[in-house]
Amino acid sequence: MAIVRLSAYEEVLEFLTSTPTPQQIIAFRPSEMTQARISTLLEANRNGQLTPQEHAELDEFEQIEHLMRRLKIRAHARLKQA
Repeated sequence: MAIVRLSAYEEVLEFLTSTPTPQQIIAFRPSEMTQARISTLLEANRNGQLTPQEHAELDEFEQIEHLMRRLKIRAHARLKQA
């Protein structure tokens, strides 16, 4: 069986289209593969060794992280209202 690597955006889209509960949104974490890639990019960034393509990829991860934080804040608020 081939391993298919989803981009971070695809991971989040796949998750969101599964109609997650507020609890599932709060618990969401990127896949281990994505977390490892983020760690690699952050290390390269600290060492000043990012290529322009890697810089764009890291920016994408940061945008996704910002989106997920906002979703989690709203999920927490929704749970408090219930």
